[in-house]
Amino acid sequence: MIDPQHHHDSNFLRRIIQPGLLGLMDGSVSTLAPLFATAYATGSAHIAFLVGMSAATGAGISMAFAEGLSDTGELTGRGHPVARGLITGGMTFVGGVFHTLPFLLKDLTTALYLAYIIVGIELIAIAFIRYHFLKMKFWLSCLQVVVGGILVFLSGYFIGSA
Repeated sequence: MIDPQHHHDSNFLRRIIQPGLLGLMDGSVSTLAPLFATAYATGSAHIAFLVGMSAATGAGISMAFAEGLSDTGELTGRGHPVARGLITGGMTFVGGVFHTLPFLLKDLTTALYLAYIIVGIELIAIAFIRYHFLKMKFWLSCLQVVVGGILVFLSGYFIGSA
């Protein structure tokens, strides 16, 4: 017999947590390279802010459509495609916008330091969600998420510094 609580938990994981986590990871990491490359290349907090906002918005729209069109949810049990798309796209935007907001400051150095701190918090939050909901080891999850974030950040740094 199927445990009703386990069935409810697995539905919640498939329909809410997994698409939300996917979006949060994508938004937090995929927007790092264009944001930091722009900041280093131009030396302008304002231009970095505009690029960060456009990257977060574009990534959110792209991920919403990618998740929503990936399957109907009928065969996989992953839920309605519009709901999944909205969750994934919304969380992608959220993941990309938080480390962009410091670039509203005029001082680029201060904006960069604040963005570094926010990125660190985002990556730890992602690791915690993976630990809490997906039962992963916390420190292993931190290592995996941070390594991915560092690789993308470095690509933005080296491209923007060229």
